Amino acid sequence: MSFDRLSFVCPVCGECVPRKAKACPECGACEKSGWSADSSYEGLSLPDEDFDYDRFVAAEFGGKRKTSRKEKLWRLAGVIILVVLAWVVLRGAFL
Repeated sequence: MSFDRLSFVCPVCGECVPRKAKACPECGACEKSGWSADSSYEGLSLPDEDFDYDRFVAAEFGGKRKTSRKEKLWRLAGVIILVVLAWVVLRGAFL
């Protein structure tokens, strides 16, 4: 027997599934969730192969967001705290 007769490819995750398995051992998909022979990908409105994710994000979210002064201040405070903590840890390690 060939390997092809003993298994098939899961349409959800692409892993090999034993022919008589009740569910995919990798992702858990089963016949009820869409891997039966009667299931179809028609009407799912999947993106085309030439889908431009960056263009989609820019159109959906309006491009680059400006950071406020308050956000910059919190980021600076976080960096200062991390530097001080690193200094304390390193100082304690060498004493």
